[in-house]
Amino acid sequence: MPDDVFLALANPVRRRLLELLAEGPRTAGALAGEFALSRPAVAEHLGVLRRAGLVRDEPEGRRRHYHLEPGPLAEIGEWLAPFEHYWRGRLKDLADLVENEMPDESEDR
Repeated sequence: MPDDVFLALANPVRRRLLELLAEGPRTAGALAGEFALSRPAVAEHLGVLRRAGLVRDEPEGRRRHYHLEPGPLAEIGEWLAPFEHYWRGRLKDLADLVENEMPDESEDR
């Protein structure tokens, strides 16, 4: 799995861009309008996402429409699945432990 994807996802602005694009394609201007950043700054973030393979742009006249490319996210999900299974098991064990150590309410009377 390319490190570029993880580096791209490490930034909250880029994660928000992906969330917006999950709703449907948008122009760079429409995306920039969602942030208190300059258009060039948003364009730079879009470039990072494009190089990581997370978005693609489609020129339409003078505008570019950006689309989410979910493939790399699916790869990350597959890679993370065993860890999710591990943590769910650990949390269940913790819940069982806490449940078994809580005093029975009838014993308090």
